[in-house]
Amino acid sequence: MFQDKKILILGMARSGYAAALLLSKYNNQIIVTDSKKQEEEKLNNLKKLGIEFIESDNPEDLLDDSFNLVIKNPAVFPTHPCIIKARDLGITVVNEMEVGYHFLPSNLTIIGVTGSNGKTTTTTLINEALKKAELPVILGGNIGIPLCELINNNKIKEKDILLLEISDHQLNDFKDFKTNISVLTNLCPTHLDYHGSYEVYKRVKHRIFNYHTKDDIAIINYNNEDSMELTKDIKDTKYYFNSKDNYYSDQGIYIDNKLVVETKDILLKGSHNYENILAMLLVLKVLDVPFRYAIDVLKEFKGVEHRLEFVKEIEGVKYYNDSKSTNPTATVTALKSFQENILLILGGMDRNQEFDELVPYLSKIKKVYAIGEVREKIKEFCLDNQVLCEEFEFLKEALLKIKKDVKEKDIVLLSPGSASWDQYAKFEDRGQEFKEIVNGF
Repeated sequence: MFQDKKILILGMARSGYAAALLLSKYNNQIIVTDSKKQEEEKLNNLKKLGIEFIESDNPEDLLDDSFNLVIKNPAVFPTHPCIIKARDLGITVVNEMEVGYHFLPSNLTIIGVTGSNGKTTTTTLINEALKKAELPVILGGNIGIPLCELINNNKIKEKDILLLEISDHQLNDFKDFKTNISVLTNLCPTHLDYHGSYEVYKRVKHRIFNYHTKDDIAIINYNNEDSMELTKDIKDTKYYFNSKDNYYSDQGIYIDNKLVVETKDILLKGSHNYENILAMLLVLKVLDVPFRYAIDVLKEFKGVEHRLEFVKEIEGVKYYNDSKSTNPTATVTALKSFQENILLILGGMDRNQEFDELVPYLSKIKKVYAIGEVREKIKEFCLDNQVLCEEFEFLKEALLKIKKDVKEKDIVLLSPGSASWDQYAKFEDRGQEFKEIVNGF
């Protein structure tokens, strides 16, 4: 399928580069295109392999019917002119993870984790527990290393456990990819600009269960109505968390109605994290891994960077970085973690998101600092709900004003409820800037 072909890779980044390196071994004619300048070292490496790189704002001009395949960076919208042209020409469009799937060794256990929120923390917890158990787990996908890079570097062997965080952008271009165990953390409206509607987004998420039979496993959030509706037709053997058997309370986390770990022994706090822990424990149950390894992890795991990450306390004011909050539901989760006196930094890219679900938690907020492309919409929302709000184009401007406004016992929370792409390449860059500014106060 990926040999002796003419291939256009649309969007370099780490995944496009990894796919190019892997496919260069199979007598393919490869052109990589991107609108941005790339690192000279990577360009030299491509050139040595006979791979052409073309910087272009109009990659559709490069495409004609002589191409067999387009490999699309997940961030590229399905409505991109190059993608539309490819489909009009009958050219197959896939992404790097789909490519990598076809080069995997046999006899693997593939775990895929997806969902609107919580997938990175859940994936990380599973990885840490499996490592504690000294099992051969390989971590990759949306959380870090592209699958093609892992394959190209011979990191994956037969009988390994391949653990992948998989985003909706990646699922969108899956054709043959199949997991053995799929975790769906939850569903809520997000990335609507990318998919066009919530219904399309949910159908894309359904692909995490592609080609599943009774021999495959689905781990689903019983308390999330949309997740339950979406999965009612799948053939998997199903395990539910937030159910009458697998649940959390103020005292602890329970699997099969048996206490696994007391909440006082868990460093991670918050109902959203307890849900992530439940999902992780069900994966261990399916793999027949003793829970003691999970307990060891939970006693020392402080959380994932940019996800309600405590940054610093300055004169009685605590600063938290929740840059991973790229939709309003994630911001609600963050607000639930605090009682009051929140100075909230909200905003980023305008993706047609609405902020109405924040209304029940507005009493906790002293003031909103609206940033980015969506700041005017946020200002209107705050005015309608009688919440103090100021607009700023940039994060730094907001933080400098916050520095003047804060009082002892205040909570400064960056939980944007919006994607970062209006000003940053990725949410990590936004979170890193927040931390650098705060640490400089």
